[in-house]
Amino acid sequence: MGVQSRTKNSVASIHSRTLAQEYSLKIMDDRSSNFERTEFVQEPRLITDPGRAARVAALAEPVLAGLGYRLVRVRISGFAGCTVQIMAERPDGTMSIEDCETVSRALSPVFDVADPIESSYRLEISSPGIDRPLVRRSDFERYAGQIAQIEMQVLIDGRKRFRGELHGTESECARIRCDAAQDVLLRIDDMMEARLVLTDALISESLRKSKQNQRKETDDGDR
Repeated sequence: MGVQSRTKNSVASIHSRTLAQEYSLKIMDDRSSNFERTEFVQEPRLITDPGRAARVAALAEPVLAGLGYRLVRVRISGFAGCTVQIMAERPDGTMSIEDCETVSRALSPVFDVADPIESSYRLEISSPGIDRPLVRRSDFERYAGQIAQIEMQVLIDGRKRFRGELHGTESECARIRCDAAQDVLLRIDDMMEARLVLTDALISESLRKSKQNQRKETDDGDR
C-alpha cells in the first residue's frame, strides 16, 4: 500500500499552511496519547540506510515524528527514472492510504527545499508491507515466532546469511533459531538487512490484526 507524489519542485506552492502548523494541529488532536506517541517515534533504528538514502532518511525522520509516524526504510531505485520509496508506520505497524497522503504532503516541500536527490524523481510513500523490514529492537520482539531472513555485515561462524524463526532479543542481539539445535545470537547493529519471510502463518497473523483494527475503528466511530 502506498501513494505517489509528483516530482520535486512541483508541489511546494500548493501548501498554504506551514509544516509547523500541520504538526501542531496533529498533536493537538490527540493529547491523551502524546506520551505513547513520543516513546514510539523516539525508538532509534538500528539498521539504517546507506548513501543517498541516508540523506533522505535524515530529512524524513523528524517530519514523520512530528506527525506521529516513524520511518522504517528508504529505498532509491531506477524504476521509472528514479523512485524514492519511503516506508513508514503508525504505532500498530499499519499505514493507510490516508496516512500515506498525509506524509506525502508534508515531505514534498521539505525535499523541494533540501534537494537530497540530484535529478528528477518520483516520491512514493508506502506501508512496510507484510514481509516487512526489521530495523528496531522492538521489531524483533513484536514478530517473535515468525520466520526472518537476515544478512550480516560481518561473518558469524563463517556465514553472513541466516534464515529461521525469531525468538525475540537478548541484550543487543536478536535470537534466531536456524535449525533444531539452538538459537543463534546476532547483533542488530551488525545487520545489513533483516526482513520477515512471507509465510502462511505471517499472512494469517496479518489478516487477524487487520480485522482487529477494523473492529476497533468501527467501535470508536460508534461512540
